[in-house]
Amino acid sequence: MRRKYEQLGAEPGYQAIKKRCAIYAVWDDHDYGVNDGGAEYPMKEASKLEFLRFFDVPESSPRWMRAGNYDVEIVGEPGRRVQFVLLDTRSFRSPLKERPRKERFTKGVYWPNKEEGATLLGVEQWSWLERQLQKPAEVRLVVTSIQAIPEEHPWEKWSNFPLEHERFMLLLGNLAQGVVVLVSGDRHIAEISARDLPAGVERARRVFEITSSSMNHAVVGDAQEVNRHRVGPGNYLENNFGTIKIDWTDSGPQIQLQVRDVEGKVVLEQIVR
Repeated sequence: MRRKYEQLGAEPGYQAIKKRCAIYAVWDDHDYGVNDGGAEYPMKEASKLEFLRFFDVPESSPRWMRAGNYDVEIVGEPGRRVQFVLLDTRSFRSPLKERPRKERFTKGVYWPNKEEGATLLGVEQWSWLERQLQKPAEVRLVVTSIQAIPEEHPWEKWSNFPLEHERFMLLLGNLAQGVVVLVSGDRHIAEISARDLPAGVERARRVFEITSSSMNHAVVGDAQEVNRHRVGPGNYLENNFGTIKIDWTDSGPQIQLQVRDVEGKVVLEQIVR
């Protein structure tokens, strides 16, 4: 893992963005150390140490001391505060339920884990998330490495854990004031999704999710899969990156969710008022 981080650190593009931008990093499976990995991965603590070292996480950060690799940051003044919530969807995740190989082409790779006690975030991280969502902020960018809104595709996603998925959406509706945007990757495609929060929440509203991946290893073949929550013309199958622009203009504050190709051209866009 250290050699791989050194390879990334030597990239001129990464060096340039590190000089210009604050970096709030969180992992997915291949940073974690194993494809589609969860709590069972035996090297997760060693992986976390390499991760925190490479991304220059301050020694004062609780990430060094607690289990897991989640974090939060709020930037901006009152009235223009943006909260970054970085979720760890790996360290505590219960095992995925795999379908028999003969069923995978028609029904997908994984089927829902409905066992009592099956978790995606773990007890402590759930409690921590509830506290963070109650802190004042006008915009919340909740980073979840796996997709939270799309449900039909056969790969990793929140809906592989239906009870956790419902809990997550209810929590966003009942606790998170301001605009909530979910940020995800993992898929080797890009798309923008949206859904209404479940009935019964205190403040009914629409939540958007921007998925951007991969910068250098796009999907091979046709991946125009079904996603009933997708907004816009479709998904994007080439190498890409995502941008989120916040316009605080008093006459009409808005957020631009954008997927861009490797040349920087906008290929998908959604405006959130």
